[in-house]
Parts: sequence; structure tokens; C-alpha cells
Amino acid sequence: MASHGVLPDAEIRRAIERGFIDHGPPLHIDQIQPASLDLRLGNIAYRLRASFLPGAATVAERLDDELVMHRIDLTNGAVLETGCVYLVPLLERVVLPPHLHGAANPKSSTGRIDVFTRLIVDHATAFDHVPAGYEGPLYAEISPCTFSVLVRTGSRLSQLRLRRGPPHPKRDVDFCIDLSSDGPVGFRAKRHSRVIDVERINDYDPRDFWEPLEARRGRLVLDPGQFYIFASKEPVLIPADEAAEMAPIRPELGEFRAHYAGFFDPGFGIPPHEGKAVLEVRSRDVPFILEDGQPVGKLVFEALSGPCEKLYGESGSSYQGQGLKLSKHFAPWG
Repeated sequence: MASHGVLPDAEIRRAIERGFIDHGPPLHIDQIQPASLDLRLGNIAYRLRASFLPGAATVAERLDDELVMHRIDLTNGAVLETGCVYLVPLLERVVLPPHLHGAANPKSSTGRIDVFTRLIVDHATAFDHVPAGYEGPLYAEISPCTFSVLVRTGSRLSQLRLRRGPPHPKRDVDFCIDLSSDGPVGFRAKRHSRVIDVERINDYDPRDFWEPLEARRGRLVLDPGQFYIFASKEPVLIPADEAAEMAPIRPELGEFRAHYAGFFDPGFGIPPHEGKAVLEVRSRDVPFILEDGQPVGKLVFEALSGPCEKLYGESGSSYQGQGLKLSKHFAPWG
């Protein structure tokens, strides 16, 4: 009997071979991560009046003139603007057996540029969840919050993690914010900046998009509605036989949300590549004081259903061994 847990790369590959994931255009080999699959945007984006969940309907049945403002062709690239909600059919669709279900999350680079991305499926009553036995299309809801972004068919903004059996967290670990550095302790996004092309790597001057922050006496005030990047005080290490997810901020920990992009693959932070968690933080309704060492969230660890063929970073990664680091689109600060 197959083991329960998060599917590693080898089992994801077998799921593709067995037709559980129908990918249309051929998959790129680097879409398969140690414990997740990168998902690609399709050819069309629908500009919506508002976000929605289909409930009793399919997504296609809900895309009528009352909800859809206009369609955008992505084949040659198009700009998704801040403050707008878009829905994009993905190139991948799934035919899951009864024993497999899925969860989705934005990719790290998506979360770090404040592009709020969620997965929707037919008859969904919750975002980012693919029920066991689901057969049908996948859609990405995309809402750029700070920076407008240029995307195209094949752009990868989100990722899918498949699981056999119900979730069985092994443990959870709280982590704290690091405001102790003599240099920048974090960055605040500049509004009304240029468009970010999500395919351009190590290309943008970060000073055009970010303000460095210093923490006097280990304290910093978050302004309501602003977007920040910080790092955890603790190093993060994901063992080779586990995967982890950054849980949404617990309400009792503060008036802010920490982390949109929450998947950590096996092998992250394994020596000699010690790394920290980078935190995407948005304050809520009131100014809020953060202090060095303050708890801001937790990592939930779960077993893999089998061994990985390649650990995180073995095929190259922008974030292995990271400290305080902006998304891969930006040149290093300094």
C-alpha cells in the first residue's frame, strides 16, 4: 500500500505519466520541483468585476457578462494592473484518482512582488484546494496589489502540491522576525513603480521599487496597507523526507498578514546552504509596532510519501541559502 503524505518529484512524474495531470503543451522538466509542480498560465485572462467561488457551478458557467469585464490575449504578453482581479485558465488540468488531492500556493517569486494568486476549480467552495477525485480545469485568480506585472502564456505564478491521504502534520515550529541587522532589516514596496516582467531575472534595480528599512532599537512601525519584505530570525531547514508550509498568520500574533507564498520543499536550508524564511508582510487596519524577535507565524511540517530524486537547490535555485532577499527579478541590493 502506498504511503500517505506529500508526493515527491518521482511520484509527481508518475502521476503525469498515468494521466492524472493533463498538461496540454509539453511540460518543462524544471516545472517538477522536489515536492510540487509549477503551473503555467494559459492563453486568455478574464478581467473580473470581483473575485468569486463557483459553488454549485463550474467556473466556465460563471464567466458571463455580469462578471467578466473583458478578455485579454496573453500569447504575446499583457500587463495585469494593480487593483484589478483576473482569472486565467491554466495549461494544466487534472484527473485525480479518489486517493489524491491537491493544495496550491503562489510561488516564492510571486509572493515577493505582492501578486495575490489563488487557485480555483469547478464547484469550489474554498480557494487553493483541489478535492480528491477532481477531474477538470484549473484556474488562477490573480490580483497584483503593489506592482503591475507583465505575464504571458506559460508564465508560472503558482504551484500545486499533491497529497495522498488526509494531512498529517508531524510538528509545527513558530518563527520570529529579525530586526537586529545593522544594515537594512527589511524593505517597503514603493507604489506607482514600473511594470515588472515576471520572466526577467536579476534585471531590475531594486531601488526603483523598494525602500530599505532600519529598525531603531529593534522596533519598526508597519503602516496600514503597505507591503514589506523581512526575514526570519531563525534559520529554516526542511529535512529530505519532509515538506513544510508557512501557515497563514495566526490572528493572535498581530495585526498583519505574514507570507502569501508558503511552500518549502525538502532540502531547503540543508547545510552548507543555511537559509532563512523570507516574510511577505502586509499590515491590516492600524499602524502596528514590530519588535525584534516577535513571533510572526509558524511552519507546519509533513512527511513525504516517498523519497525525492532531487532536493531543493540541486538543480539550481534563486533562494537556497537566502537571508533577507527580494524576488529573483531584482539585482542584489548593495
